[in-house]
Amino acid sequence: MKKKQLRGAIIGYGFVASKGHIPGYLERNRTQNDVEIVALADVSVSRRTSAQAVLPEAHIYCDYRDLLKSESAHLDFVDIATPPHDHAAIAHAALSRGVHVLCEKPLTCTTAEARALLNHARQVQRVIFPCHNYKHAPMIKAIGEIIQSGRIGRVRSVALNTYRNTHAKGVKEWNSHWRRESRYSGGGIAMDHGSHSLYLTFDWLGSYPTSVAATINNVDSGRYDTEDEFTAVLDFPTGVARIYLTWTAGVRRINYVIEGEDGVITMEDDALTIETNRNGHVPIITEKCEKKLIRSCWEDASHAGWFNSLFDEFRKAINGGEFAGQDAQEALLCIEAINTAYRSAREGSRQLPIPSAAEMPREVR
Repeated sequence: MKKKQLRGAIIGYGFVASKGHIPGYLERNRTQNDVEIVALADVSVSRRTSAQAVLPEAHIYCDYRDLLKSESAHLDFVDIATPPHDHAAIAHAALSRGVHVLCEKPLTCTTAEARALLNHARQVQRVIFPCHNYKHAPMIKAIGEIIQSGRIGRVRSVALNTYRNTHAKGVKEWNSHWRRESRYSGGGIAMDHGSHSLYLTFDWLGSYPTSVAATINNVDSGRYDTEDEFTAVLDFPTGVARIYLTWTAGVRRINYVIEGEDGVITMEDDALTIETNRNGHVPIITEKCEKKLIRSCWEDASHAGWFNSLFDEFRKAINGGEFAGQDAQEALLCIEAINTAYRSAREGSRQLPIPSAAEMPREVR
């Protein structure tokens, strides 16, 4: 059966939209013909001019409200790719006009905003869906398959380290450093990268965190009001997660370690090592060590190669009527965990509860 072609609009034509989302839509339109971007809004004149060159048939607007007023009757969804401080207002406006919403992470800047957004989606029966795109990296999919296979046994500890030598820059035509200004970003590296680390821990530990203790640091506090280094320890019913994020490293690298009862998975960018152990021996004897190279293009900050898989899940949510499904609920939990971590850091790294975890039962592996 031929899939319905979805008509969409982009709100915000910055780096991630121009280098990630729109190339993904154009390729998908060419190969599957199941999506078309018919409108776009951006506050920058030069960005609108650039967008029109890429999308010559699309209607271009300077304000998302004008776009929704003129286009919503003929739209299936909007894709929100603005800085986070605008996400909630734009998403509410789209939902009120009966339009599904795909939104860049973080879904909102505060827990209250996220909760209101999910409730709104349920009320109007339209999908709210976050761009949790790390789930769609080939490496992350491979790790999930290994865990599900039982090769390393029950996962009991994970460590996720993300190293960057700078914050991700915005487009020069608007504000290259908006991620370092809390009035636009809602926070620093924890707000920018934290969701990725958190939703992966949810999958790998098979449960949700009940508490967090965190520290933050701002090396460049003289220029910016957001943290560039973040450390957190989260307790789960099934184990523990340690997260470290930095914009001050000398390299761009991701390093993840997933420890199970019967083995360890170690990932560094595209390199994967799986070590499994023979049970019942003291000391434990390494039974097998397997090394793989799984090309995932981590160096490409647009992650355009992962977008098709993400959009498949968005379509599935629309088709299944998952108006505020698991991905949206986990987006809310990510925001609550990040803001609770900020509070912990302000209060001397005190361990604090994450209340929403109790509202989200999840089957434990």
